[in-house]
Amino acid sequence: MNRAQDSAAQRVWRVAVYIRLSKDDGKEESLSVANQRKVIADYLESGFQGRFRIEDSFIDDGESGTDFDRPAFRRMVQAIEGRRIDCIVCKNLSRMFRNYADQGYFLEKVFPKYRIRFITVSEPRIDTFLHPEALDGLEVPISGLMNDRYAAKTSRDVRTTFAAKRRKGEFIGAFAPYGYQKAPEDKNRLLPDPEAARVVRMIYQWFLSEGMSKNGIARRLNTLGIPNPTAYKRQIGLRYASPQAEKNDGLWTARSVSCILQNRVYTGTMVQGRQEVVSYKVHEKRAVPRADWYIVPGTHEAIIAPADFERAQALQQGGGRAVNGKLHLFAGLLRCADCGRAMTRQKSKNTVYYYCRTYRAKSRERCTRHALREAALSRAVLAVLRSQLALAVGLMEIAETLKQLPTAQNNDLQCLLETNQQKYARTEARSDGLYEDWKNGELSHAEYLRLKDRYREQLRQLRAEANEIRGRLAAVPPLEEGSELAFFLSNQDIRELSRGLLTALVKQVNVYENGALEISLCFADPF
Repeated sequence: MNRAQDSAAQRVWRVAVYIRLSKDDGKEESLSVANQRKVIADYLESGFQGRFRIEDSFIDDGESGTDFDRPAFRRMVQAIEGRRIDCIVCKNLSRMFRNYADQGYFLEKVFPKYRIRFITVSEPRIDTFLHPEALDGLEVPISGLMNDRYAAKTSRDVRTTFAAKRRKGEFIGAFAPYGYQKAPEDKNRLLPDPEAARVVRMIYQWFLSEGMSKNGIARRLNTLGIPNPTAYKRQIGLRYASPQAEKNDGLWTARSVSCILQNRVYTGTMVQGRQEVVSYKVHEKRAVPRADWYIVPGTHEAIIAPADFERAQALQQGGGRAVNGKLHLFAGLLRCADCGRAMTRQKSKNTVYYYCRTYRAKSRERCTRHALREAALSRAVLAVLRSQLALAVGLMEIAETLKQLPTAQNNDLQCLLETNQQKYARTEARSDGLYEDWKNGELSHAEYLRLKDRYREQLRQLRAEANEIRGRLAAVPPLEEGSELAFFLSNQDIRELSRGLLTALVKQVNVYENGALEISLCFADPF
């Protein structure tokens, strides 16, 4: 027995087992977590020289080996730096490293600095304590270089495959966009998720027809007890993870609402490739120019009509400040005819004016005031709509579109109420079953009381959500005699403007310095 073997035999090694399985490994049994664990266990039992105790096992399942930014690997490095381990055992070099530079950094700097004994069970066999000279030969660096090149080739092959799928409009994401689910028989095809799709339709309905701001929509969704996209994916059992997922409180924000309003996927168009990783070694994502996106229309069932999506984009570009969660009547519709900027709204005493935003906020040399009273603007737009609708060839089509607005909202709220009642019934049944579980000895008395309180609170929240939904249902305007919409449907005319009618009929209003208006409509008479 040489000196190194003698030294190894006299100490108790604090062993860390490291296992990694990447997505690229597929179903290869020899690389499975179970197989790696078995191979390492066999070695420790019969081949390890010295006494040892296993301090921890670090397993990266589904992680690339091209960098060391892997959850379990990072924890292992922390254990090294905290001097809680002094020996690492893994199956082979490729399980630990697929990056040639990282391999050299750890084998030549980190492990020697912290006196870590590094062992690989399979070829090339390494034991840096018993045979440190192995690192000086060519086998280890050549093996590392081959692992690195293998990772590079695999990355190219994967990118080529993904690009081909994207060009055909096949969905390749790990999780379907909120509002959709992967088809059970074809994971590359999207199907509407009934519950989430209803929420998406309501968001567009509130934004387009009720003039609600994004903050106002977020508050209403939270009041209704509807979980945000991240919380919903976890609620239905998906293993969804993101860098900020742990900090997610389940509540909607203006940003999450904005993402829904800007996602063209809801029109039945597949949009992919908006981001890319820097390289197979640098996994940070960067934005891709729009010209290089993969955009394929008609790949799946639409949740939102394309015309409604385009209206939402135009209204968002126009901006407009919200008051109590509501946007003003003309928000997002007014533009300066000369500089193209949105008009800004200001109230002086009891009169509301609009001004060119460039003139008002940036430079009085670049544009002029373009001042206009809201009352005059409303009269002019109303007069134009009444005269144009009287001539419109597709009048009944317009009427039918407007007729659907309150009906669609009512249906979605009814579905939400049904879902709420189903959750209430399930929660109530679980609560009622607790007593029998306690009597049968399956729960302690403390557990029974704790769970009873939890279910009681859940039932209280569900009742509050149901009351809020019923309130929203009562607020949906019915087609009563004398209502603005009923008047339009019966007479093909409008008596006064509302946010819903305005955004449904008007694309944009350009305001000239002399007070002249240019009104672009959402419908057009080809004659």
